[in-house]
Amino acid sequence: MGQIDDAIERADREAFTREPPKTLPTRINYLLKQLGSAKAVAAELGVTADSVNRYRRGARKNPPKDITAKIDAAVRSRWQPLVRKRRRKQAAATGGITVETRARFGYTAPIGTTDDGRFRRLTVHLPATYAQRLFEARDAGADDQEMRRIIAEGFKDIYFQDGGSRATGISDVAINDIDYLDLDF
Repeated sequence: MGQIDDAIERADREAFTREPPKTLPTRINYLLKQLGSAKAVAAELGVTADSVNRYRRGARKNPPKDITAKIDAAVRSRWQPLVRKRRRKQAAATGGITVETRARFGYTAPIGTTDDGRFRRLTVHLPATYAQRLFEARDAGADDQEMRRIIAEGFKDIYFQDGGSRATGISDVAINDIDYLDLDF
């Protein structure tokens, strides 16, 4: 996954209204309920069905760190799907999305002005249309570069051009060398 996907996942986790299960047996039981069988859970985690049953019963209490991470990721990806879906729908319809980043921004500008890329720390609220485009691109399997282009276009319209009231000669804003990127919706 790319940086944009990771940021969307973090924003999704912030939408939880209840914490996911904490203990290993309750996590395994939740996955069993979601996936239907120990064999399906085992395939998801990369372990045997016997290991899944031992985790469920408490006979094996401390799985390896990589398996613990897979269990956590599997539970969190399935936890409260309706809450996450509702929050995304609201962001795409009316709320928009806030992007906070520190990255190198470059753009194409008219002759006689500077268009050298430079690091900027920006927090910009993008309208719902950009949130909708971002979610649609992600759901369609777009790569990180395509999602960066959507966010860069939003930054161009909202931050650099201030909705068309300034810097109208700027085109093709690009986001490069991202130090961090965080989304909130």
